[in-house]
Amino acid sequence: MTNNANQQINAIHNMLSNGHRNLRMEAHSLWLWGLSGGLLLAISDHILTASQIPDLHLRPFAWLALLIVVFGGVAIADWRLTKKVKATRDESWSFIHRQIIKVWWLLISIGVLLTFAIFFFGGGYMIYSAWIILVGLGLFIHGLFSDEMLEWAGGALLIIGILCLSFKLPYQSMKWIAASIFAVGLPLLAIIINQQKIAWQKLACLLAWLLVTILPPILTLRLISNTAPDVPVISLAQFKAQQSVVKTQIVTIPENTLIPVNIQLTGDLFKNNPNLILPLQLNKTIEMVMVDGKPTRQVRFAGDSWRHANEAGWVHIPWIKAEMTPSATPEITTSLIVNLQEK
Repeated sequence: MTNNANQQINAIHNMLSNGHRNLRMEAHSLWLWGLSGGLLLAISDHILTASQIPDLHLRPFAWLALLIVVFGGVAIADWRLTKKVKATRDESWSFIHRQIIKVWWLLISIGVLLTFAIFFFGGGYMIYSAWIILVGLGLFIHGLFSDEMLEWAGGALLIIGILCLSFKLPYQSMKWIAASIFAVGLPLLAIIINQQKIAWQKLACLLAWLLVTILPPILTLRLISNTAPDVPVISLAQFKAQQSVVKTQIVTIPENTLIPVNIQLTGDLFKNNPNLILPLQLNKTIEMVMVDGKPTRQVRFAGDSWRHANEAGWVHIPWIKAEMTPSATPEITTSLIVNLQEK
């Protein structure tokens, strides 16, 4: 078969493929959603916090309002810009394309509702993985009707989101992976999609995209966790004897130290007891970074790697059992599991 015939067959194949994948995800869509979502994830630990909004019932509604305003504004801007770009190129905006955009809105709305729901029903550890999976699902669905790169990238994000939970990745690591996927991954996709590439070139682009998007936050957090702060290390007794506040220092709290846990009891079943204290003893010596006389979120077992409190602590209450017999007063027994390292 001549080269000319091969070229004609390839051209026919490309034409049929383009006919099946006739949608186009606009670059501005990925930039808008990526930068807005990445910014929200990056500053999520510093806005609408418990110290800023102490009311536990008000804080979730504040987050809900913020997410609706930000993502609602992005959706409107994306819709109008897409309409304008289509008109500029004198392209028709197909019915299927408009419905795919609405599916994307639906997935973002699910993420917003999940973020709101965790304030009431728990499960906060999974929220960043959920966002990764939802974004991956949105890209995958869009890619079924447009560029294969979107389909492959979406499938990869679905797998990454599931693996984060399967391997119990630290909470803070998942947060920065999700932020990188939004702020770095989506804008990068805007650059590499909608280009004529053969299969191996698309696969190479996908692998490079994954490396640039996923590796930096993981390596950065690993470097931070293995880097000890260059500050004085003192004992708990020395800390108590200090007459003035030291800017930054590490305090060693020895094994068997009694740590009273003050419990604030609310609800309609039991009366609040201001003196309700759970006395706990440390099982191992820990070190904590103190700034201006107050504990930070950097903590570790003595000699171990530094951990961020958000990603280190695991508090589980696996079961609660009530008992009552004629010869004894009613009592409740429960199991409390507290780990500094993931098990």
